[in-house]
Amino acid sequence: MLLFLPIPAKLTPYLSSHRIQRRRRKLKSPRSSIKVGSGDDDAFTKYSGYLFQNGALSEAQLLTEYNLPVIAGIYRRKPLLVLRRFTQICTTFGRWFAQRYLDSINDRSDEMFKTRAAELRMILLELGPAFVKIAQAVSSRPDVIPPAYLEELSLLQDRIAPFSTEEAFRIIEKELGMAVDMLFSEITPKPIAAASLGQVYQARLRANGKIVAVKVQRPGVQAVISLDIYILRYLAGIARRVGKLNTDLQAVLDEWASSLFREMDYRAEARNGKKFRELYGGLKDVLVPEMYSDLTSQRVLMMEWVEGKRLSEVKDLYLVEVGVYCSLSQLLDYGFYHADPHPGNLLRSSDGKLAYLDFGMMGEFKQELRDGFVEACLHLVNRDFDGLAKDFVTLGLLPPTAQKDEVTKALTGVFQNAVNRGVRNISFGDLSGNLGVTMYKFKFQIPSYFSLVIRSLAVLEGIAIGFDPNYKVLSSSYPWIARKVLTDSSPKLRSTLQTLLYKDGVFQIDRLESLVTESLRARTEETLDRQQAGESDDSRTIKQLLSFMLTEKGAFVRELLLQEIAKGIDALSVATFESVTLTTASRLPFFIPTPSSTTLGQEDITNLRTLRRLLVILSTLQKPGSEVQQLKDSYAEETTINSAEEVSLVLNEMTSAPDLLPIVSVIPELPSESQEQLLRLPADLAGRLLSRAVARTIRRLFI
Repeated sequence: MLLFLPIPAKLTPYLSSHRIQRRRRKLKSPRSSIKVGSGDDDAFTKYSGYLFQNGALSEAQLLTEYNLPVIAGIYRRKPLLVLRRFTQICTTFGRWFAQRYLDSINDRSDEMFKTRAAELRMILLELGPAFVKIAQAVSSRPDVIPPAYLEELSLLQDRIAPFSTEEAFRIIEKELGMAVDMLFSEITPKPIAAASLGQVYQARLRANGKIVAVKVQRPGVQAVISLDIYILRYLAGIARRVGKLNTDLQAVLDEWASSLFREMDYRAEARNGKKFRELYGGLKDVLVPEMYSDLTSQRVLMMEWVEGKRLSEVKDLYLVEVGVYCSLSQLLDYGFYHADPHPGNLLRSSDGKLAYLDFGMMGEFKQELRDGFVEACLHLVNRDFDGLAKDFVTLGLLPPTAQKDEVTKALTGVFQNAVNRGVRNISFGDLSGNLGVTMYKFKFQIPSYFSLVIRSLAVLEGIAIGFDPNYKVLSSSYPWIARKVLTDSSPKLRSTLQTLLYKDGVFQIDRLESLVTESLRARTEETLDRQQAGESDDSRTIKQLLSFMLTEKGAFVRELLLQEIAKGIDALSVATFESVTLTTASRLPFFIPTPSSTTLGQEDITNLRTLRRLLVILSTLQKPGSEVQQLKDSYAEETTINSAEEVSLVLNEMTSAPDLLPIVSVIPELPSESQEQLLRLPADLAGRLLSRAVARTIRRLFI
């Protein structure tokens, strides 16, 4: 919510003329009841200032968490106050909608578009913090919100009128129990930034000389927000009944309100910030400011000062990629994620890093939901819409009683066109285009967590497409998801991978190839470091692939590949033995009975084809993507090849030894553990071949 604007690292000379100079004498003693909403003290809440001018909502101001029964109890005793606010909200929006309607009747909609957008922003400011927070939630989607409205709503993030500095200093002294001039040697005389819940000052700590951001909460903000939520909850219930919606709008609003109340407790924000820093502060080019918990209270937050510009203003696609990587790490690795990453909370720091601010609104993503999210992405990309329907049940989007066959058919119609364009061209807009009708028909539900999770990624796509209309966040996300499913030790994800790679008992090598290829596109710290070191893309790709296959994370995939290679070599040895036997028998001077046809079954031919494709993948690692794609396209045309032709093709690929030299050349650069694992592979493969040979012999003798 708060934007830390670029300010010189040294406070002087900017602050030298604004030293505190014992400002204590200018401040009155802290008061137990703070009166706001009058005069120019707080222009932002002036419109709703009557709510707590007379202390009528002092009980609501003491709320430290969202408690619906308590809030309802407060406002049931004040029906006239609720009615006044309800009328104020309805008439304010009613006038605006009436003007829009008149514009459409008079054919002036386009002419008055910008004017009405500006009027809407002013209405939201007048109605107060709750409405500003809701508007901020939709202010980062240029592909959804009209440009004129987007421009106006984005102003809500940094053009909110501050409340008086003297009031802020009184709050600091009351909350921290210490005079302002004892805490700081320097502090800005006016707030650097103001937002819907609070405002920020820049200061220098007297104790250690560090420059900090001091965030002070607006007086009485709990009272205003709690009343508005009480009214909006009532309106949400009416909207659900009138619109016959399947989503529990009140539950969604309750989840959002709970997050908002947690955001108003700065002690919780400090704890969130510390946890976020511990989990993600070490990621490459990610900056998480330090929190000063000992100088933080419910209404005052002290944190490290961050200088920078909005990510949406600097047009840095690399940092968007960093943000996608960090967001996916939040969602899928630890499940602790930043639930309010609007443009004002994402900065490009002065040293070129992606800085996260404002940790009041965080979310928890449970392990089962994380696995379900990964499965849904895999099934979507691989056009497994039946699996996708089951994932929607796991994620809570569909009731367990939904008719899966009909849902699968509907989802196929919704997503088929988007998926056919390829994963790199899928956008959130593609996926939501016709989904609304399907959601209504099959009684889709929107779980309270879901909107926050999707928004954490949608905001990044919204920022990126502001200066690159072709950017697709799923294109950047899927490689990371592919890497996750290939390396994760979760039994559920391993079962998903097994199911994905084997269809009716047949190994789907094209799917494995796609997963591995996509996973190598993932932007990770390791790949970024190597790019900076000047390593070639080809060498880096080979090294990445071998490093993955020869480590513990790649053990599951390595076992699958060894199994399939063993099957292929076994089929090849049988075919070769039969070929040699037939050739030898035909050259003997006497007749030896031989089978009239090969004993190779369809399974053996499939295993030969898989072996050949594995060899093709190895030999084309050095080739341009277009050549690899041509090879992929040719696979579909080779399903009618017989066993003899398949053997010939496999042997031809095995003679392409020069293509494998680049792979051999990077082996000395691998870690010693990986080299040791590589040396053990021949023995592992020999053991599998021996087992298959014994099993085949037993089958021939006794079956």
